[in-house]
Amino acid sequence: MPPCSGKLRSDSSCRRSRHAGLREARVAEGGRIRIEVDGAIATMTVARPEKLNAFDIDMLKALASACDMVEADRNIRAVILTGEGKAFSAGGDIKAWGGMDAPAFGHDWVRFGHRVFERLATLRMPVIAALNGHALGGGLELAAAADIRLAEAQIKIGLPETSLGMVPGWSGTQRLVSRFGAQIVRRMVLGGEMFTAEAALSEGLVDAVVETGTVLAAARDYAVRVAKRGPAALEISKLMIASANGEDNGAAVEALGSILVAKTGDLKEGVAAFSEKREAQFKGEW
Repeated sequence: MPPCSGKLRSDSSCRRSRHAGLREARVAEGGRIRIEVDGAIATMTVARPEKLNAFDIDMLKALASACDMVEADRNIRAVILTGEGKAFSAGGDIKAWGGMDAPAFGHDWVRFGHRVFERLATLRMPVIAALNGHALGGGLELAAAADIRLAEAQIKIGLPETSLGMVPGWSGTQRLVSRFGAQIVRRMVLGGEMFTAEAALSEGLVDAVVETGTVLAAARDYAVRVAKRGPAALEISKLMIASANGEDNGAAVEALGSILVAKTGDLKEGVAAFSEKREAQFKGEW
């Protein structure tokens, strides 16, 4: 592979970087989600600054692809999610969904976006949202899919969908209620309230506020702390916390059970017996 030129490739392949410690730089399918991997930390950047990082269908597909990329790399222990330019994300691009008929809007836009954000929320490693700018509508729903949210002092967050005659569709009335409480979501959805970073901190919508221009460094420091912890313990802790919070209990329980059973002697014996076409001799070994 040729030496890096300092620019990311336009396909999904990887390039070495000349920057010290930067292992890989990738662009997810569609080109609007960049991934940089530095040691055990991956940074995913929503990169459509000319549209305030508003999502269209291709960007949703790119986010899903990016999640698959980081999930598949067992060396990654923490993910930072941020936006390029002056916004974290303005949510869904009205031009992308405004002309859809009802079936396409419900299935291709809302349901697909919901699945993609769920994919992000259920990554095995902790995700830290670095809010470099406003997070509105789907942008706030995107931030809510992260485990930790750090915000720069100048940002605002809210759910303005009802001002357009629309409702939040990417978990704004579901995950946000579960994680932040129904009343604060009512205030944003029904009353159209926007929150400054400091107000969001006091309401528990973000976990820390930092000076303008410093959120990526703060997120990096937090990710380094996370990456030093046991990755198996982190993954299982995420599942247990999600289950306790009522987030997809069935999937969490099955995942935990499967992880436990995968380490048993009985499973090894069962697989061996199947391969050898004999009856399994289970011993109840853990």
